[in-house]
Amino acid sequence: MSSVSAAPGSLTTVVHDGGRDTVAVEEPLEIRVDGEPLAVTMRTPGHDEELALGFLYGEGLIDGPRAAGLTDDLANNTILVSGPLNRRPAARSFYTSSSCGVCGKGAIEEVTVNCAMLPPWSSEPLERALLADLPNRLVQPGFTRTGALHATGLFDLSGRLLCVREDVGRHNAMDKVIGWALGRGLLPLAGHLLCVSGRLSFELVQKAAVAGAPVLVGVGAPTSLAVELARDRNLTLCGFARNGHVNVYTATERVGQA
Repeated sequence: MSSVSAAPGSLTTVVHDGGRDTVAVEEPLEIRVDGEPLAVTMRTPGHDEELALGFLYGEGLIDGPRAAGLTDDLANNTILVSGPLNRRPAARSFYTSSSCGVCGKGAIEEVTVNCAMLPPWSSEPLERALLADLPNRLVQPGFTRTGALHATGLFDLSGRLLCVREDVGRHNAMDKVIGWALGRGLLPLAGHLLCVSGRLSFELVQKAAVAGAPVLVGVGAPTSLAVELARDRNLTLCGFARNGHVNVYTATERVGQA
């Protein structure tokens, strides 16, 4: 299981007129491949190698573990990943904000899903009560202290938490978890559940589908495009998971009756 403490460098203190607050750090991270700049994302420092690898995997640029770490000159806020890439990136600049990764794409038609249809469910249906309880099992020390961080958790089918990551960007938290799983040979994520602490956006569904996760659960609501993509990829999308209830929007055969 991952650490339950906030990542080093992820929190800082600011002074205001009423005293002091602990706040989440937001800084740019440049991702380089074989020395060449590829992407810049605004993120919360911590688990940067996982973030870089998860991002590249979600974009279909790598399909297996790669060496990732600091550059030779130890440049701040820069991660170097070994190449080569599976394909040449689209002719656009990868800049992603901490609020929405898709916003950094050059055009909506470039947002594609590099994954096959998820296979039919062969296990016993999942209990609704288990899915509804997943947000309660997320360990979020950074959010507890700041109220400003999103979280993604990876669970096994019994609901045991395997990894949790926090970030100011919900898509970054997902990338960090996928990067963690990539390094441990767990991809594709068949037989696992993903849970996010906020709303269910298109890009979170995309990243979950590319990683091969059959089920994605969120505390908040899905968007229409998220539902459309989940249905297209045969991913079970569950929203409003709270107070013992959950709404199942797509691929309902994986979930038991209410």
